[in-house]
Amino acid sequence: MSATLTELVSFCDRILDARSFKDYCPNGLQVEGHPEIDRLAVAVTANQSVLDLAVQQRANALLVHHGYFWRGEPAPLVGMKKRRIETLLQHDMSLIAYHLPLDAHSAIGNNAQLAKRLGILVTQPLFNEAFSVGSVGELEQPRELRQIVAEWEALSGHRSLFIGEEGRVIRRVGWCTGAAQDYIDRAAELECDLFISGEVSERTVHSAREQNIAYMAAGHHATERYGVQALAAELASQFALQWEFIDCNNPV
Repeated sequence: MSATLTELVSFCDRILDARSFKDYCPNGLQVEGHPEIDRLAVAVTANQSVLDLAVQQRANALLVHHGYFWRGEPAPLVGMKKRRIETLLQHDMSLIAYHLPLDAHSAIGNNAQLAKRLGILVTQPLFNEAFSVGSVGELEQPRELRQIVAEWEALSGHRSLFIGEEGRVIRRVGWCTGAAQDYIDRAAELECDLFISGEVSERTVHSAREQNIAYMAAGHHATERYGVQALAAELASQFALQWEFIDCNNPV
């Protein structure tokens, strides 16, 4: 079976409430391709290797978390950017991307999916905003920091950087996937034992040490693998589409 491109994008827009977000890039359809979709490629980021594999899969569309046309980026279609857009146009492949809406969704979002995999019960948003992209919760079973790191590394295959005593017992966790390392101060304010983000900065280490909060940099790519797959599963259920996740290795 197949769906029209319009049906698929409208469904995603609705389920993610995409039009409610002020984001750093356009959410939804970014490059228009074939009007009918029966095979969907799915990935975290629309880099060239992902595009090439999507072409090999004969996908009609590529669904990603990190697409194109970011605020402040140069507008000319030259070099790497030209090659990426050219690949999509030559193969009549649509590019569909959801950034903050896919971080924030309470069930299929990146943060919700991370909590599900680490056994965290969400208790509140990290920030008191209509669409908070981070959360706070309690572990279903309190565990030592070393155990949480080991579990995540076994699940994701990502070697994580962590700050804190390995034997520290963790109960209350704050987290936000991707480049959210500066939210550690908010997590400390909310008396979390541990804060998890995708990326880390030099200053993050000092914040963790001085505020007595454990910290884990779990990988930008690694922490944002799961939301786009959960969205693809919803689409497959709704439209009986075939889809395949392209996991492009990224150590960051």
